[in-house]
Amino acid sequence: MTAVAQSLIERSRRAVWHPCTQMKLHESQPLLAVARGEGAWLIDVDGHRVLDAISSWWVNLFGHGHPAIKAALKDQLDTLEHVMLAGCTHAPVVELSERLGRLTGLGHAFYGSDGASATEIALKMSAHFWRNRGRTGKHRFIGVAGGYHGETAGALSVTDIPLFREAYGPLVRLSAVVPSPDARLAPPGVSALDHARACAAALDTHLAEHAHEVAAVIVEPLVQCAAGFAMHDAEYLRQLRAICDRHQVHLVCDEIAVGFGRTGTLFAHQQAGIRPDFICLSKGLTGGFLPLSAVLTTDAVYAAFYDDRTARGFLHSHSYTGNPLACRAALATLDLFEQSDVLAANRATAARLTERCAPLAQHPAVRQHRQLGMLWAFDIDSPDPFFARRYHRAALEQGLLLRPISNDTAHTLYFMPPYVIGEADIEHLARGALAALNATLAGEGAKATAPREATGA
Repeated sequence: MTAVAQSLIERSRRAVWHPCTQMKLHESQPLLAVARGEGAWLIDVDGHRVLDAISSWWVNLFGHGHPAIKAALKDQLDTLEHVMLAGCTHAPVVELSERLGRLTGLGHAFYGSDGASATEIALKMSAHFWRNRGRTGKHRFIGVAGGYHGETAGALSVTDIPLFREAYGPLVRLSAVVPSPDARLAPPGVSALDHARACAAALDTHLAEHAHEVAAVIVEPLVQCAAGFAMHDAEYLRQLRAICDRHQVHLVCDEIAVGFGRTGTLFAHQQAGIRPDFICLSKGLTGGFLPLSAVLTTDAVYAAFYDDRTARGFLHSHSYTGNPLACRAALATLDLFEQSDVLAANRATAARLTERCAPLAQHPAVRQHRQLGMLWAFDIDSPDPFFARRYHRAALEQGLLLRPISNDTAHTLYFMPPYVIGEADIEHLARGALAALNATLAGEGAKATAPREATGA
């Protein structure tokens, strides 16, 4: 590592509080000092290339520095960088709202800046809808076991991952939690389909008693990403739609991570042939260029707020709501979907990567290999609670940005690469991921057999 890189890393440690990070870790594991991005690759300040195999926390769809999105942003900079959306409007936000409405079958897009903001908006909007309809008792929510919807207070109330939530328990009004349709949790001899139906039935039973106080159920369609890429049968969503209709409860689809082609369709819930009452979008919405989130809902929900009285309006705002630059990036991203058959190209890319990953999927330490669209996940058997951080470092040495998801001894290695990943990139990812796994496991073995004085134990 050069002096330039070391200086930047040390300055970052002194000045920046990095997200979702135990900062003490970086005493021993240096930060990756990134200088620029090109397609599926990141280049550090020393010129080393690292394949962004997780799309920079799942946001990047078409590669870093995509020329069409950059051109759209440069054009927008010449006209309008920002204007408040309260009392004003502008062409990019109108066009984006219209296009998202056509794509989702929902309307009246409300904008925030990130996924957690979208969750907050949807939950508040649902509860306020019932209040405006005179159903003031319907103000509670239901989440799915293992669900993740963000880390602000409202989003944490429907998030069921203790690592994120336990420290803030006194600040959060916890929601009810129903069983996860995660196919890995199906009892022996029970299919993923039947497990999904059983989990939906558990929700039905809960609502039979509590629907009078429940505003909405929130779900990550098809894949619970932060829960270790837990995948479920689409029948679960069909059942949820019918159950929510029967009990007069809103269905919120959190497509923040799984939207925009990640699961093989533009939106994951489309594979179930349903329409939610609310859809939350973010991450890939701008192709990974700028922060933006959107919540779209039904005409019936919108109508419940349409009134002469201010208090019946949806009184929620963000300073950068509907920012023109972010909206232009989103429009350019949607253009890329329309100008070429991205989903068909992704199917071919996915088949190639799955084929190249066969040696990894067949590794003796791997279980429950699964793939959906442009998502791959491999559960890893390892007793090391620090497997994820050790694998991350081993992957960087192979020129890969990978961050496994770990919970004590449960570890999930996953890939979520940009759609522009090429043949040579695929080969690099498959070989490097396998080599990193072997290196990590070998390190565990050396640690287990080393003398106590050598390990510092």
